[in-house]
Amino acid sequence: MNEDMMTQVERNPQAHVQGDARGTARGTYMVHTLGCQMNVHDSERIAGILEDHGYSAATEAQRESKDVDVIVLNTCAVRENAAERMYGTLGLWAQYKRRNPHMQIAVGGCMAQLDREKIAQRAPWVDAVFGTKSIGALPHLLDEARLSGQAQVATGTAGTGFASQLPVSRASDTSAWVSISVGCNNTCTFCIVPATRGRERDRRPGEILAEIRSCVAQGVKEVTLLGQNVNSYGRGYGDRTAFSRLLRACGEIEGLERVRFTSPHPAAFSDDVIEAMAQTPNVMHQLHMPLQSGSDKVLRAMRRSYRTKKYMEILSKVREAMPDAQITTDIIVGFPSETEEDFQQTMDLVRQARFQSAYIFEYSPRPGTPAAAMEQVPQEVIRDRFNRLHALQEEITAQCMHEFEGKSVEVLITGHAGKKDEQSHRVTGRERTGVLVHIGVPEGYALPQVGDVVTCTVTRGAKHYLIADPDVQAGQVYAVRHK
Repeated sequence: MNEDMMTQVERNPQAHVQGDARGTARGTYMVHTLGCQMNVHDSERIAGILEDHGYSAATEAQRESKDVDVIVLNTCAVRENAAERMYGTLGLWAQYKRRNPHMQIAVGGCMAQLDREKIAQRAPWVDAVFGTKSIGALPHLLDEARLSGQAQVATGTAGTGFASQLPVSRASDTSAWVSISVGCNNTCTFCIVPATRGRERDRRPGEILAEIRSCVAQGVKEVTLLGQNVNSYGRGYGDRTAFSRLLRACGEIEGLERVRFTSPHPAAFSDDVIEAMAQTPNVMHQLHMPLQSGSDKVLRAMRRSYRTKKYMEILSKVREAMPDAQITTDIIVGFPSETEEDFQQTMDLVRQARFQSAYIFEYSPRPGTPAAAMEQVPQEVIRDRFNRLHALQEEITAQCMHEFEGKSVEVLITGHAGKKDEQSHRVTGRERTGVLVHIGVPEGYALPQVGDVVTCTVTRGAKHYLIADPDVQAGQVYAVRHK
């Protein structure tokens, strides 16, 4: 799941905080997250370690006005123009510090891991820079910066522990991210992740399951297992069935209603994982599996260790075992050496695969990656191809959404969808395959609470979400299972 797939609550670990946070020992903080679910997971740990050291999360009003004592930018290096996005945000934040000289600004995440001291040089108003391997050092860095008046930098070179072992302040009371591994052993020519996250390392299964049980004991109903290549779990120590057995073990945890995972790698996707998904009741029939290109020539240039035939065989097996499975993907257009013929092969594969949605990226070179040194496709060609592929996928997505109309779905309520929802008697959540659903509560029914499960009839498939305004009198379904 990347940034576009997440709701505001899922992206912002402190968005659910209410009340007045003033009067705390160390002051208030907020974390602004850029990037993927890995960064969101890290932001929850950043929040947790700050709270463990006496800080309190800012209220919504304090976040909006930036009236906080510590503001943290958790950065991404994967998205287009990542550096410009980071420095642009920091430039905006400089005015907040001029207004409040006691405010401290910290920069973490993948760009911090890459740029290190350069950030403090280009943005001298920054107080602390910490990389993906140095989250636990943040409170100390802030203290040192406060005493010395100088920016403090700690990015680490080798991770000995996992961020998951740090204190946590979760964004949701009902859903949790659980990391099962960090890093990546692949050598994709476009990707900077191995440089920012390091080599792949797996957590012990007992540690993972203990964290999940702890989450469930605190009221969590849904977990998403995270890994850069989540289905490679266990292969580093020779256990090729470790991930499927982990999924089955999750099915034995009482009170855990839903299990998701992201993102698997096609090269490591095995039949035992498909069987575990189909046979474990609380493992959702939802699969986000990056394709990147529908051209085998481009896949070779990307150093992606699979070809389109294998990819389509996996999709066929998944849909045979789980006819209701919803499959999403990532695609890069305009990769160096991509011809119009290569692009048409991607278009053809998308027509065949019928992804529920695809997250399409215009290729942009990342300094330090092999692809950055290759001959680049002109930007106007990339933009044209993006527009054509996006239009095709939008058409397919709309058809997928319309197929839900008239069907009953089971929705785990995560909150209100917008500022006017309380007045309009509307709630929001995700159905079992991950699609966002906005539910109009029938007249005379109480508003469901976060954590409740609502079974309802879908009345309209919108562009990227579903609307359920069931007419109970006409026989449409509306039922609530309270948490």
